Amino acid sequence: MIINLPEIKTKQVTIGEVFKVSSGGTPSRKKDEYFTDGNIAWVKTGDLKGKFVNPATEFISQLGLDNSSAKLFPPKTVLLAMYGATIGACSILPFEAATNQACAALLPSDDCDENFLYYYLSSIKPYLINKGVGGAQPNISAGLIKNLKIPLPPLAEQQKIAAVLDAADSLRQKDQQLIGKYNALSQSLFLELFGDPVTNPKEWNISAFGKSLIDIVGGKSVGGEQRQIKDHEKAVLKISAVTTGAFNSLEYKVVESCELPEILVHPQKGNLLFSRANTRELVGATCIVDKDYEYLFLPDKIWRLDLKLDMASNWYLRFLLTHEGFRENLRKVATGTSGSMLNISKAKLKQLKIPLPPITLQNQFAERIQSIETQKQQAQASLEKSEALFNSLLQRAFKGELT
Repeated sequence: MIINLPEIKTKQVTIGEVFKVSSGGTPSRKKDEYFTDGNIAWVKTGDLKGKFVNPATEFISQLGLDNSSAKLFPPKTVLLAMYGATIGACSILPFEAATNQACAALLPSDDCDENFLYYYLSSIKPYLINKGVGGAQPNISAGLIKNLKIPLPPLAEQQKIAAVLDAADSLRQKDQQLIGKYNALSQSLFLELFGDPVTNPKEWNISAFGKSLIDIVGGKSVGGEQRQIKDHEKAVLKISAVTTGAFNSLEYKVVESCELPEILVHPQKGNLLFSRANTRELVGATCIVDKDYEYLFLPDKIWRLDLKLDMASNWYLRFLLTHEGFRENLRKVATGTSGSMLNISKAKLKQLKIPLPPITLQNQFAERIQSIETQKQQAQASLEKSEALFNSLLQRAFKGELT
């Protein structure tokens, strides 16, 4: 596939020279009138999941806007996440909205196309992540954003570049949508066989999670470098390797041999992995490993759950623990002083009450799910190719290279 990208001229400016950079705020949660019957969309970093902001899940009132540091931003504003696990996530605002303080807002400029800006910020996301400072909740500052350099060709060239990237992006979106259909089919099968795990309409036996476990095995976290792994090297997984519900073997940090722990816990085919620490939205994320990875090892924030196979199936538990309604039970047992980073202890996880259908039914579910997973893996392979094309064009576009 040959795509000619317009060559970017060398002119570079700082974000602050082209855009007004602002941020939002959070009305007091103690004032019901700031949120009750609100009609002003209030966007949080969790809504920045694609090119355009997801529909707002929360709204504030005019009173809440007037009595807080929240501001109303116009359509075409580009939002950039500044805090925590979402650092570097960005989206274009397609509607008028306010945001919380974790979102930096780059207001529309006549000198820069918002689509071009979105793709540029997407291309430097790894850089932004590495610039995050702080402990449990790293962040990037508005000052750092204002000082970012951005290539700024004429507006017409910006729009051509954005159009090429839009075309490549549409290919991967089609693959993502197909995978989404397989995921929806799997969720439908889970509910058909087991019912809603929160209301438990089929009256399955309720058991402490620990009764289904042989052991909970964690690894060790060590410092590492975020780069592609080479032969004979080893790498520690990041918690983002499990947060999507599917094991992502590309989310790792390469570790120097002198820094390797004495005992390495490698992810192996069929392992049920569990993220014990993350944001409120992602704590307790769970996935199943697709094959053996001898060059990867688990950090202390990811556990391997070893099951009593005569009581529980890994596929049943994977779907149970990722069911959005049931996940609220996980959040309830999580602890932490920061609203952005929660932790689940082994004791709390073992005490968690779960519905436990007969193992024969769980195994039937697993067989049918694995058939769906085989088809999904083919779609995943196609997605990896379209992702590779898009990422290649994304990086080359802002270097003035032709592909």
